[in-house]
Amino acid sequence: MSPFVAMAVASAGWRFPFPRIFDRVMMATLLIAILWTARDLNFVSLLRDGFKLPARNWRNAIFGLAVSICAMVLLFALAILVGGADTGAIGPVASRLPKYILSAIVIAIIEEGFFRAFLLGGMKSDFGARGALLVSAAFYAIAHLVRSPARFYVTGFEPAAGLLTLAHSVDQLANPAVAIPALIGLFLLGIVLGEAFLLTGTVYFSIGLHAGFVLGVKLWPKIVLGRAAMPWWIAGAGPVPLIGGAAAWLVAAAIFLLLHQFYGAKRQPT
Repeated sequence: MSPFVAMAVASAGWRFPFPRIFDRVMMATLLIAILWTARDLNFVSLLRDGFKLPARNWRNAIFGLAVSICAMVLLFALAILVGGADTGAIGPVASRLPKYILSAIVIAIIEEGFFRAFLLGGMKSDFGARGALLVSAAFYAIAHLVRSPARFYVTGFEPAAGLLTLAHSVDQLANPAVAIPALIGLFLLGIVLGEAFLLTGTVYFSIGLHAGFVLGVKLWPKIVLGRAAMPWWIAGAGPVPLIGGAAAWLVAAAIFLLLHQFYGAKRQPT
């Protein structure tokens, strides 16, 4: 389907990379499939349970956002200390924060709704809370590395473009030096976000955490000079900045402990 969508987009005068169009078509198709079988998947009830009581839980979202912003500030401070950041770029980037914040919130709501409320929440009855946490975190990590490694455009009739993109979407997983550090970091992040969901019983704290992390990742390449200017334990490895570095792993572990400090005694029944 995606090559035909790309042709229509090009005919309308828009110019978007084909992998982006491919991703959107895949997401839309997945959403249609989920909605088509929503009753069997308990889709609506899982989302309703995950997003319940917003008036009571909005403070959890703010707290989660504050925690993740503090974590990102720490990582940016490390980059500045080792001379790998352009402090002069902070001012211009700050003026564009509203745009980045809105994008980060939308991404956080969508991903937490799918990976935590739906996937983790649905798996609990099959695997138990601990098993569901591990499996959903693994899916979360892999999903963020399955993407087209090339940026190209499709304007004419190229019916095989979608199949070729699908075939090359796993190329990053075939390179252990790139994939393993990123998978470790993304898996740990999935554990933290999933544990926040299990401890609080809703997605609001994890949405706040997720939004802050997305915001940091979007700002990172605009302030940091490049991976060559920093040690790997800060810059990380792989296509997702930061998360493949040991500093981000330690931050994830610290947030995990913080979660139990604040919410462990009020853990939701599983």
